[in-house]
Amino acid sequence: MGMSHSDMIVIGAGPAGAAAAIQAARQGVKVRVFDKAAYGRDKVCGDGLTPRAVAALNELKIDMSDAHRISGLRMIANTTVRELPWPSGTKFPDHGAVWPRRRLDASLIDAAAAAGAEIIWETEALPVIDNGRVVGVNAGGQKYTADLVVAACGAPGAVARMLGAERVKDEPFGLAIRAYAESPRHDSEHLEACLTMKDANGLSVPGYGWMFPAGDGTVNIGCGALSTMKGFKKLNLNSLLEIYRHSVRDSWELGPNLERPRAWRLPMSAQKRHGDGWVAIGDAAGLVNPMNGEGIDYGLESGMLAADLFVQDPATAPQRYDEEVGDRFDAFLRTGRRFSFLIGHPWILRSGLRLAVGTQAIANITLQVMGNLVDSDTPGVSGFVFRSTDKALGLADPILRKTRASA
Repeated sequence: MGMSHSDMIVIGAGPAGAAAAIQAARQGVKVRVFDKAAYGRDKVCGDGLTPRAVAALNELKIDMSDAHRISGLRMIANTTVRELPWPSGTKFPDHGAVWPRRRLDASLIDAAAAAGAEIIWETEALPVIDNGRVVGVNAGGQKYTADLVVAACGAPGAVARMLGAERVKDEPFGLAIRAYAESPRHDSEHLEACLTMKDANGLSVPGYGWMFPAGDGTVNIGCGALSTMKGFKKLNLNSLLEIYRHSVRDSWELGPNLERPRAWRLPMSAQKRHGDGWVAIGDAAGLVNPMNGEGIDYGLESGMLAADLFVQDPATAPQRYDEEVGDRFDAFLRTGRRFSFLIGHPWILRSGLRLAVGTQAIANITLQVMGNLVDSDTPGVSGFVFRSTDKALGLADPILRKTRASA
């Protein structure tokens, strides 16, 4: 097999790829990780970690002392403000965090290297496909072979095209933009989300604006929107961010932006997430919650899952991975995508948001959805609401798609 063979190759050194590498290398798997960027690169992101993400980082034994602890979420809809603690007594911790990606990603990939993974920076890796099976990658003019190739390269690009793992054309996706600014409230213990966003024409935007205090003198300010809104193609993210910034400037005593705002795309579906010799994890598998644009927790979980299944049986790992990811996430993500068609209708969005924070009970459910704390086996009232919503939206789905706002 030679020096260029490893058990597992991971394309992408973000949270999902690093989690797969850590989990596999710690169990004796020979892992190589390739990333196009240099070590210490910044990834544009909201930097917020849900309690679910904190649980995954704890499982990976990542030291989180460098992260800023968050105890709850402040939701704002028009004049209604609700401050809710992250729920305790669930299978997740009762706190989240804000951890700028430059530092989070470095901590994760350092742990992968410490576990024995070989990390190759500034090198693009593309799958090598032989008779329909992925047998390795071409990278830096050399061929590397592996028993499993893990696509962890974020929003779909060249790798996804080669594997047939691009996003599903008619499914929604999101766009988001963020900047950093100094604020005396940088050490606040609450994330803030404004659910009532309007564009320059006064149109309601299905999405939200956020203030994520980083605890280091700065806050991450940003906003995101779903592709199901009318006029989405003409939506100017920079002006949306400016409008939102104006609304929070005084209450957060914001300084000027510390860098130019940067935008990114949030994939929310994938045509395939496994095949012969490969799996896709995290954003590359479309594992992003359409209701909050969050995917770090799913990235970490899917990475660990892919590694564990590979250790159990390399031959069946791709198929079993697809099934287990499906059991864990598909119903919730499908409901989220259907929900995004629903709130693409401005009048539904307006009345829905009044409802979402209108009563304490429903606000608590909104909190669990925003915190990625609900999945198909969630007990109690949130689980019941989730399952009934899934059924109702399933019936409404064809109508919602037919009447979707045309961009």
